[in-house]
Amino acid sequence: MEDEIVLRACRISRSFEGITAVQDLSIEVRKGELFGIVGPDGAGKTTTIRILSGILTPSSGEAFVGPFSVLKEPERIKEIIGYMPQRFGLYEDLSVLENMEFYAELYGVPRQTKKERVESLLEFAGLSAFKRRLARDLSGGMKQKLGLACCLIHRPKVLLLDEPTCGVDPLSRAELWRRLADLLKEGVTILVSTPYIDEAERCTRVGLMHKGRFLLVEEPEKMKAIIDLPVLEVVCEDGRRVVQEVGWMEGIWEATVYGDRVHLTLASSELREVVASRLDRAGIRPNAMRFVRPSLEDVFISLARS
Repeated sequence: MEDEIVLRACRISRSFEGITAVQDLSIEVRKGELFGIVGPDGAGKTTTIRILSGILTPSSGEAFVGPFSVLKEPERIKEIIGYMPQRFGLYEDLSVLENMEFYAELYGVPRQTKKERVESLLEFAGLSAFKRRLARDLSGGMKQKLGLACCLIHRPKVLLLDEPTCGVDPLSRAELWRRLADLLKEGVTILVSTPYIDEAERCTRVGLMHKGRFLLVEEPEKMKAIIDLPVLEVVCEDGRRVVQEVGWMEGIWEATVYGDRVHLTLASSELREVVASRLDRAGIRPNAMRFVRPSLEDVFISLARS
């Protein structure tokens, strides 16, 4: 069933020593979906995933994986999910193969199928040639791929990944996302958190998270449509100076620096000439000025500030 809900949280909250990490949060993830939780550090992403995986008890609310309550039936949950925290528990003194075999034993993989399953996942993760290498000698990206392979050893139907691409190089990031795309084709449902908003483009749906709440949950392309004001992109080496000169002007709703690019959300497209004139008087010569489609980061910043 296409719209079958396999992961659900109902108004969950969690506080730590009086500080609210997640507040009245609800989420539904459909079967076969890649759902992304996107937000900055401290937004509540890790707390949410730990609650959904049954590791952390919410202060209030309830969560379900399939028909099973995370609070009341944690053992049933473990059979269904694969959970990969930010720092996966690899044994540094064991080889890649030994780590895989350890997790196969831990999850009770039948002995007659264990070898085939381990070899298959090593091939899937691109680690077959490194199976004798100690985990401590792996690069950050290879450790993440090994962690993912270990999470998949018991064939989970739902995968929960907490910032799996943090601290790895761009090539390893791209490769990990290709692996996730392959898992989607196999029918695995995936919930992934990330601070990288560009990764949201790869998700079926996205929850933009800020201060323990979702600002918006929607498909990435539909998210971009919520900003119906023109966005002017100014390409300039000193983006911060551009913001200082024009960011305060009446009719400019948002001014955000992205490296050598500044996005200005305007009340009207006619303000383009006003901006150009102001920059010219200040001696700023942009390499380019053009109207662009709002990015997901534009959407997030606009919602967070409002």
